[in-house]
Amino acid sequence: MQYRPFGKTGIQASAIAFGCGKTGGLLISGSDADRRLAVRKALDGGINWFDTAADYGDGKSEEALGWLLEEVPEDPYVSTKVTVDPGAGDLPGQIEESLAASLKRLRRDHVTVLQLHNRIDPAAGGKALTLEQVLGADGVAEGLERVRDKGMARQIGLTALGDAAACAEAIASGRFDSAQVFYNLVNPSAARPMPAGWSGQQLTGIMAAARATATAVLAIRVLAGGIIALPKRPERVSMMTKDTDPDIEETKAAAVFRTLGERYGDRPTTAVRFALGCEGISTVLVGIGAPAHVDAALAAEKAGSLPEEALLDLEKLYAGDFGLG
Repeated sequence: MQYRPFGKTGIQASAIAFGCGKTGGLLISGSDADRRLAVRKALDGGINWFDTAADYGDGKSEEALGWLLEEVPEDPYVSTKVTVDPGAGDLPGQIEESLAASLKRLRRDHVTVLQLHNRIDPAAGGKALTLEQVLGADGVAEGLERVRDKGMARQIGLTALGDAAACAEAIASGRFDSAQVFYNLVNPSAARPMPAGWSGQQLTGIMAAARATATAVLAIRVLAGGIIALPKRPERVSMMTKDTDPDIEETKAAAVFRTLGERYGDRPTTAVRFALGCEGISTVLVGIGAPAHVDAALAAEKAGSLPEEALLDLEKLYAGDFGLG
């Protein structure tokens, strides 16, 4: 297993992190035997990072991770997340209350990283927060800093979804240790400018801000919620980027694998290898739905990043917008 600097924290994170969320779903609804086996495989394979959230299964993921990690001698890094209610006031209070409940479920006195789960947008609405609510007085950053000062979280982070410019500005503030960043072989725009013909939400600037501030990057949605991993997407898949149609994303993914085939592994392996090759990513979060998914993620990490010839083929697809024009 390769280990990478986790931004400016001094932590060395495994290149693959165990995703405990809804998409994989193992920790939410799997059997205890499969959960134990998957965690054991991950630790034996060198994975030292487990990522969960209070929202995953209404706390079920955190509860399962808590007892699973109590059973093993290793003490891996654990990150979780908080979703605040923008209209309820007292954002710092909401953060501390949520984290206290998470720690109880996780059976820990602290987490490695607590990350904001809400989107950041120019205008508040739904669960979206404005940049002022994130960075301003009595805002999210202040609340996260308070729980860090209390030792409840060693590091603090955010989820860079919503408006790309607002997310980049939040990261550029230097107040966060990490950022969850949407990045995959259909939409890699967070790390680079895309050709003029490419369609999709432009996330350009997010990883540049992370590099400038030595903010760690956790790559999320490397399988696009299953759209990249499977020839036919799951029945229920949430789109995390703006103005994104699942039918179009499925068509783009199909174009990728018509071009690449299985020369670099199956669809999930190719996608994970693509993310591993991006400079600046500290760890690649892979959602785990079965013990075999751990084996596949470890095999992808062992195979290494995609070769130049594959990247050149992808560049041609981006330039032609996957043949959609």
